[in-house]
Amino acid sequence: MQTADILDVIGAVVSQLKQYAATLPPVVHLSVVPTGVKPALEAIDAYEECVSRIRAQSAGTRYKNLNEALIESLEAFEAGRLLGAVQPLLALLDQLERMSLDREIEVGRIDEKRIGEYRTVLHKILPGNKPELDGSGQGL
Repeated sequence: MQTADILDVIGAVVSQLKQYAATLPPVVHLSVVPTGVKPALEAIDAYEECVSRIRAQSAGTRYKNLNEALIESLEAFEAGRLLGAVQPLLALLDQLERMSLDREIEVGRIDEKRIGEYRTVLHKILPGNKPELDGSGQGL
């Protein structure tokens, strides 16, 4: 297993999150909050397939410790908790960078660029990263 393989799966998962985030209304009514707005079953199946594929491939490799974050993200996605699905993926990207710095894995320039792109997409999905909110909270 190579770093590119795990990044392919992360890319597929990030794509699922991005599609799901696009379907959410800008403001969720409080009556919906307890149960969340859940993604379509097809999206959940695709997400789960990605996570299962990487778990099978990473067994016995240096990447096996990334599985916990992927499972946490999947569980949050299934429950419709967007923030809970994004945070473990951001932590996973941080862990990949630490592994690279510690020379546990090799990350080439192309893979470094992909990590940065995925991080950017995930940050854009997070609440509070909307252009209409720029400057808010700074007072008059």
